[in-house]
Amino acid sequence: MKYSVKEILHLEVAPALGCTEPVAIALATAAAASVLPEEQPEKIDVWVDPNIYKNGLAVIIPGTGGLSGLDTAAALGALYGDAKLGLEVLAPLDENNTQKACKYKKDHPVRVNLLDSHHGIYVRALLTFKSGTVECIIEGVHDNIVSLSLNGEPVAGSTLVKSKQAEKADMSKLEDYIKSLSLSDLVDMIGDLDDEDFLFLKEGITYNMRLAEYGLRHGPGLAVGATFEKLARMKILNRDMILSARIVTSAASDARMGGIKLPAMSSGGSGNHGLTAILPIHAVNKYVDCSEKTMLESIALSHLVTAYVKAQTGRLSAVCGCSVAAGAGATAGITYLMGGTPSQMAGAITNLTEDLAGIICDGAKCGCALKLATAAGTAVQAALFAIHGVNVHATDGIIGSSPEQTMQNIGTLSTQGMIDTDRTILKIMLEKHFASADI
Repeated sequence: MKYSVKEILHLEVAPALGCTEPVAIALATAAAASVLPEEQPEKIDVWVDPNIYKNGLAVIIPGTGGLSGLDTAAALGALYGDAKLGLEVLAPLDENNTQKACKYKKDHPVRVNLLDSHHGIYVRALLTFKSGTVECIIEGVHDNIVSLSLNGEPVAGSTLVKSKQAEKADMSKLEDYIKSLSLSDLVDMIGDLDDEDFLFLKEGITYNMRLAEYGLRHGPGLAVGATFEKLARMKILNRDMILSARIVTSAASDARMGGIKLPAMSSGGSGNHGLTAILPIHAVNKYVDCSEKTMLESIALSHLVTAYVKAQTGRLSAVCGCSVAAGAGATAGITYLMGGTPSQMAGAITNLTEDLAGIICDGAKCGCALKLATAAGTAVQAALFAIHGVNVHATDGIIGSSPEQTMQNIGTLSTQGMIDTDRTILKIMLEKHFASADI
């Protein structure tokens, strides 16, 4: 099956409010609750794959005043989420609702179970009501509801489960297609962008810059972006295109990981990927003499390369996707923005991969802003080096003889070489989590 650039963008790029892992849990419980809207569930049971568990364990849920927890996300979704909003399911939340959800958790069982053997995105929510049980299953993609049933029978006429959408959102088909492409193919695809696509890409800038501006004004999370900005104003750091990319990208992550109730335009199923894929290019654009159309084409290429790497590594893995996937997308886009050739884009991806391949994913949290700052700055540096003829050799480490081979090697590292690493990361996080719960 062949996909157009429009189809790829709309499958891979979408608004998301909050970290997409707890949001996926909230979406599943909200969808289940929508079947019996007149009743409140007596108990909530959720089962998730290890990476959903890892990424949702510590990150702040937007609109909650700083609360975190997978059980909190499950309760919020079931009681106050709007499943029709997809990854913006928690948009209706307010402080009053959050307090009621916390009280509900004290009075009712809300259990989140870890599925050790399941690989890939998977969320199963089972809500028990007086009149029966409702089950919702999300699989493959954070907002792909594949099943919704009442007392074991499919819910007739549900608008949340769409067979055509589920077929179109079959990520294995999309990933197989993307894997068959070369970097040159991805570059060629941006020639098919139309006015509707350009408006969609501009919308992504608007979403993510709103987060960045909030992060710079208010310094939420770790205030990484705001601190970079302060250091630049004090002339301790020189404000160049590398620092500008780091400032804006980390500031947006500060806001997003700090639980600010503003959606991000995601890429490859992750809001932080979307920040990394878009914002460094937007920052560098102010230093480069080019048209808005060229900038938007650069962002489209960034999304496509991000999707290519995610097809190799899987949607969630032990490797930080903001670094090696969205970082690769950003550096390819920046090279394009600067007038670079496909060969130079390949060099930029290789340079970035050699620099950042070892960064692990230890779950979503405020500290992700530091990793996004690193990815954004390195994306700019890798592009500049490639344009000036500095390219890592194919004989070095995991670098391949082509950009495609290099990205495939990253996939092999993620899916085969770091399975035990992923388990160890989660083990450490769980030990910390339960130790703090006992205090």
